[in-house]
Amino acid sequence: MTDRPPNSSNTAKSESDRIPLPLQQRDPKKYAHLRAEAAAPYRGLRRFIYISFAASGSIGAFIFLTQLLAGRDVTEALPNFVIQIAVVALMVWLLQLESKTEQTNQAKGKRQKAAGKD
Repeated sequence: MTDRPPNSSNTAKSESDRIPLPLQQRDPKKYAHLRAEAAAPYRGLRRFIYISFAASGSIGAFIFLTQLLAGRDVTEALPNFVIQIAVVALMVWLLQLESKTEQTNQAKGKRQKAAGKD
């Protein structure tokens, strides 16, 4: 007798049937999301940080503006007010830059998809 397990040809065939499909074919949405994340890692985290810092700068600017309007410690409040406004301006600029980059990447992806490169 041989030492082969019974139905060895059927076992090999069933194992090849169990090979999973690539993620691109199984779940195209998830695949697209993962490609976008690989192209721009931590985009959501960066946006959260930009918005948080902009909100913080806005609150600080409001407080220093009220101090300036009240005439309290103008020599200290004015530079701090300018810094808070600069922080808000920087965060807005970074958000716009992030959005522009995202739009560029989306357009590039659409062109590649239309050309058949995926």
